[in-house]
Amino acid sequence: MKLLILQGPNLNLLGRREPQHYGARSLDALSADLDALAEALGVALVHRQSNHEGQLIDWVQEAGAWAAGALVNPGGLTHSSVSLRDALIGVELPFVEVHLSNVHRREPFRRTSLFSDVAVGCILGFGPEGYLMGLRGLVAHLRAAAAPGPGAG
Repeated sequence: MKLLILQGPNLNLLGRREPQHYGARSLDALSADLDALAEALGVALVHRQSNHEGQLIDWVQEAGAWAAGALVNPGGLTHSSVSLRDALIGVELPFVEVHLSNVHRREPFRRTSLFSDVAVGCILGFGPEGYLMGLRGLVAHLRAAAAPGPGAG
């Protein structure tokens, strides 16, 4: 099973940007943690990060042909990108929305997500551990969806 890890704007600054909200781990370190868990789970990951909405949309559309699902942190686009939301819906890519910080304990505008209602699940506020939780949950969801139902066979 191959999964997309999609990181939105400014996540390339992890470890340097507002560590009180986002922690001290770099994006590379977070990606390495995810890769280690993916290996243990028997799945493969493709990591993508961009500060450009159109690039993220292109990657989602491409992933529709090869990915079983995605772990998505839209960053600041969480509150504004109808286009990225539409791309995920359009290619029918199951995804878990993840955020390092608890957006409900921050500025009011961060409390509205354009993705949560179409995500398989949402994890926020657990820092880098939230990504690992999200990956475990996504893999479990996809495996359960692929399993034959009662009486099959």
